[in-house]
Amino acid sequence: MSQIQVTDLTFSYEGSFDNVLENVSFNIDTDWKLGLIGRNGKGKTTLLNLLRGEYEYKGSISANERFDYFPYRICENDLLKNAEELISVWKPQVEIWQVLIQMNQIKMDPECLYRPFKTLSHGERTRVMLAVLFAAENEFLLIDEPTNHLDMDTRETVKEYLASKKGFILVSHDRDLLDAVIDHVLVFNRNTIEVQAGNFSSWWENKEKQDAFAIAENEKHLKEIGKLKSAADRTGRWADKSENSKIGFDPVKEHDRCIATRSYIGAKTKKAQARVKNYEKRVEREIEDKEGLLKDIEKITDLKLNPLKHFKEVLISASDLGLKYKDSENTLFENLKFDVRQGERVVLAGRNGCGKSSIIKAILFEINKKDHESQTGDLIISGSLNTASSLTVSYINQDTSFLKGSLKDFCRQRGLSESLLLSVLRHLDFERSQFEKNMEDFSEGQKKKVLVASSLITPAHLYIWDEPLNYIDVFSRMQIEKLIETYNPTMLIVEHDVRFRQRIATKTVLVQ
Repeated sequence: MSQIQVTDLTFSYEGSFDNVLENVSFNIDTDWKLGLIGRNGKGKTTLLNLLRGEYEYKGSISANERFDYFPYRICENDLLKNAEELISVWKPQVEIWQVLIQMNQIKMDPECLYRPFKTLSHGERTRVMLAVLFAAENEFLLIDEPTNHLDMDTRETVKEYLASKKGFILVSHDRDLLDAVIDHVLVFNRNTIEVQAGNFSSWWENKEKQDAFAIAENEKHLKEIGKLKSAADRTGRWADKSENSKIGFDPVKEHDRCIATRSYIGAKTKKAQARVKNYEKRVEREIEDKEGLLKDIEKITDLKLNPLKHFKEVLISASDLGLKYKDSENTLFENLKFDVRQGERVVLAGRNGCGKSSIIKAILFEINKKDHESQTGDLIISGSLNTASSLTVSYINQDTSFLKGSLKDFCRQRGLSESLLLSVLRHLDFERSQFEKNMEDFSEGQKKKVLVASSLITPAHLYIWDEPLNYIDVFSRMQIEKLIETYNPTMLIVEHDVRFRQRIATKTVLVQ
């Protein structure tokens, strides 16, 4: 066991106006299973790249271990090679037998090593890369979002595999994965960095208690400051009035007063003025004690949604539904039956490649049959698939690669209110400085938030979301969950986040 020491680490990208990381310091042990938690854009992936020596930085990083990173880079030519060939590129110091041991542990058929990489599914690619990643010894591993796009069964396999390992940093927004795998957390709070033993849930429970205490202390200080200011104001006004009465008096009205009274009044005024200064010092101390109490509070701001009411109860109905692509001999599935009624939140579940996204594609085609080719391409629909007429849909695609240009241009192209979109993005913890950037410079989580925000400000009868939470931070997921529970929109969702599904789904349709 050794330590990794990070001291006063500061970094900003070339041309950026602000630092991604500023004066970051922490110590961690290399045998920990460490979860890295923080909002989108806080610099989690940047930190991993800095540990690997990808960029120049200020400060120091001290470590005796070598680092390796998941996922490995894949270029277009690599897709034509098999994984066995790529091992020598990814990790040249390991031998094939070491990888095969890990393949067995991650429940992977060794045959996948000898197939062209482009023929492997998302789950197969992830497991092959993880097997190679853990094949060597004396390395500290940096694992960035390993479960994105993975179905439930593959997520469970990856979760069990990582739980059996140690010596890594895991960046993930999957609460179920974090709870099952990690034994320490490294948290990028709003203004500080903290390291704590435990998993996500234990850290979150502690944080809620700490936040509640900080808010209560803040309220206590605010009340005390108010009382002291009121007392100082009353005493100050009395002192001013008394001071003004030292000189001159009416002998008829103030027959009990003489010239000698002046020194007495002056002494009392001096004491009152001293009392005012004492109050002011106490106010300063209270303000000083109050400062910083709320600097790391995570405010899960309530979002709003305007779902439309449709005149029909059943918005989508499918009976004996089958889907097949023209260039494939096999059908994706057959004889599927389900419906989506108003107020229901239907989750499509099933392994990768079973046809969940294709169902969404077919539904969108049925809603807008005028644009047949661009909607379905070569998708063949059999059986019955009916959608209600005059149905307004708000759709989130799992792909973000088309997001380019400014947010202003994005709003103009989609007919959205720019001020409303920016307001929702602020609630999703976008910094104002991000609004000046082009969307291609956003992190993947920030791009997803743009799509979610645009969907939320679009009034619709039906919200169709295809893997909307990939890369989105835990706190924003909680906001979205609360929103859905509050407004009860009608939804059809593909999402593999276990906690999210358990909380919001009213019905699950298994696609086999």
